[in-house]
Amino acid sequence: MKILISAYACEPRQGSEPGVGWNFVREISKYHQIWVLTSNCHRPAIEAELVRNSQPNLNFVYLDPFGLIIDWSQKGKFTQKWVYIHYYLWQIKAYFIGRSLHHKIGFDLVHHVTYVKYTSPSFLCLLPIPFVWGPVGGGELTPKNFWTSLNFRSKVYEFIRNTACFIGECDPFVRLTAQRSILAWATTEDTVKRLQYLGAKNVQIYSQLGISPEELASFTDKAPSHQSIIRFISVGRLLHWKGFHLGLLAFAKANICNSEYWVVGEGSARKHLEKITQELGIDQKVKFWSSLSRDETISKIRDSQVLVHPSLHDSGGLVCLEAMSVGLPVICLNLGGPALQVTEETGFKIPANTPEQAVQDIAQAMMSLVADPKLRLRMGEAGKKRVKDVFNWEFKGLFMSQCYAEVCI
Repeated sequence: MKILISAYACEPRQGSEPGVGWNFVREISKYHQIWVLTSNCHRPAIEAELVRNSQPNLNFVYLDPFGLIIDWSQKGKFTQKWVYIHYYLWQIKAYFIGRSLHHKIGFDLVHHVTYVKYTSPSFLCLLPIPFVWGPVGGGELTPKNFWTSLNFRSKVYEFIRNTACFIGECDPFVRLTAQRSILAWATTEDTVKRLQYLGAKNVQIYSQLGISPEELASFTDKAPSHQSIIRFISVGRLLHWKGFHLGLLAFAKANICNSEYWVVGEGSARKHLEKITQELGIDQKVKFWSSLSRDETISKIRDSQVLVHPSLHDSGGLVCLEAMSVGLPVICLNLGGPALQVTEETGFKIPANTPEQAVQDIAQAMMSLVADPKLRLRMGEAGKKRVKDVFNWEFKGLFMSQCYAEVCI
């Protein structure tokens, strides 16, 4: 088939949304002819990759509104403030370019892949062909009982985020996107409910995340280091909703001898997290690594024994799959995307009833994994198998191709 794909974020050898976009289109192109609409900021990396590895069924069309290119990966506040406005305008231009391409090529189907934000519309749904939406996420909210653990600034953030979701759901084009979708994938059960509320009729849960066979091979070609020190690690942007404060509180409560806690990432909550470690008297056992490249981050994960990812609302959580690929058990809250990735065989899913209960249960999980090396090994092996069997991009590409065939019948 001839497929038109909207992938605002799409870049090889990256994690997060650009990696999602690239792996989606690469795998689907094994079965169909693909035209990809994406932003010019990804053009150098894409063209360099196509020189190294030709993809004959992949055709890229680069566009940006008013010729304004914004690199989403930049960390400046200006970029983060304006990127979603740029994205909205990009979607409008993508429709007109997509319509022109459809007149010339005659697509069988159009699929919006990235961004995976359910409160932003895809105007490509207006094309007179079947429209597939997602996987999209963002319907997850911080549990009300956990607001008490947040400072004033964090509460303001959550209020603004919830308000933005409400405003997005009121956008008639968002509702039209949902209603015109022949198939909508949601990353979590929370987002399923929001899509159904918006009028999507055929909604299924399907993770947007995966690990490529090449990544699996590179992640596991070296065995994790075995040291006398048990090292816990958390990876991600240092923002309140990532829940790293819960991990640090649990680490202090567990009070495990010969242990360390590594925190990889950067963000506005760093000073608060550093203050917590000092107040708890664990600052000598906690190491903040700031932002690292993906290869460096994987190296740090490989040098650890347990991933702690107590996120309060996370549609994805790619680091959980990366840690499982390396053979680490995962401790997460039973919320959002991580809760769908992690099973009882691969880690601990902590109920999110109250902050105090969560901290106590995370601490208990830490102590259980330290006390039982065989349990760590068993969960690590189960995690590698689960990623290979369920989150392998090759399998995901085949699955999506089969879905395309079904919706185009």
